[in-house]
Amino acid sequence: EGLGPLLASQILSPVAMLASALSLVTPSLVTPAPGRVAPMQRSADVSMAAKVSVTAGQVAGMAAAVLAVGVQSASAGPFTRTDIASLTYQQIKGTGLANTCPVVEQVDGMKTEIKVGGNYKIDEFCLEPTSFQVLEEKLTKSGVVTEAVDTKVTTRQTYVLTGMEGDLVQKDGKLTFLEKDGIDYAPTTVQLPGGERVPFLFTVKNLVAQSDGATSSISPGLKMSGGFNVPSYRTGLFLDPKGRGTTTGYDQAVALPALQAGGDESLFKENNKKFDVGRGSIELKVTSVNAELGEFGGVFVQKQPSDTDLGSKVPKELLLKGQFFGTVVPN
Repeated sequence: EGLGPLLASQILSPVAMLASALSLVTPSLVTPAPGRVAPMQRSADVSMAAKVSVTAGQVAGMAAAVLAVGVQSASAGPFTRTDIASLTYQQIKGTGLANTCPVVEQVDGMKTEIKVGGNYKIDEFCLEPTSFQVLEEKLTKSGVVTEAVDTKVTTRQTYVLTGMEGDLVQKDGKLTFLEKDGIDYAPTTVQLPGGERVPFLFTVKNLVAQSDGATSSISPGLKMSGGFNVPSYRTGLFLDPKGRGTTTGYDQAVALPALQAGGDESLFKENNKKFDVGRGSIELKVTSVNAELGEFGGVFVQKQPSDTDLGSKVPKELLLKGQFFGTVVPN
């Protein structure tokens, strides 16, 4: 008789421990808006009654299931600024939400036109690419044609440009956005179907974008386009595998000292490192506006060159497509 309660306590003690662990794993409070991938749940909705008879084998199986669910990754989006402001760091961590742009908050009866007059600026400007393509020339029966080849992003989720700001002025009657500051560049690498990797600096540095017509307001359907600078993917202190660089390192490959007297024309581009600055272009189309909150968003198409490896390679042309978000505030 004395052994019965003791055996029962030994069997139920793992159950109590598992129930306590399950109580600490709370489901994520992040709920996605329609149109995006739903976040994978970090915990399962498991209900246990303390009075249910559970064997030691069942306890082990349930514990393994909980651990398997707990290691899943997550993805989320899109969210409004209000949604993101209500989340904690722990709720955002690991969900991919930090690599997305907010969306315009939709309210019934909201005004969809932002009047711009006087001294205003665009704040919290964000660009989120969702498509990465490389433009390559292809020989066909009709001649050489340029086609956009789909690629796979090999960079971690750190390629969204965000927090950018700049003046919003009128020039020749057209709205003009002058980008000045923010996280306006992100080193990114994509991989072509054949395995070749193409590094590039995703950026809109010093963007000057103008509306396609004379206007003094931002409303759905507004189109803006302009150009920007594309700095070198590598900086001056970078050394290649042979120890060559722009401001530091060797002038040429140390393994070829005989070429010092001449004959290194074939390696001139490899030896003569330079900081290339290219040019890119972008087109933006506004699709949603919330005048009360000063928010606007839409889609963009961007074209820019890839990395030149400090001048030694011919850059490829990249075509990026995605969505953008921004706010209009007094300057």
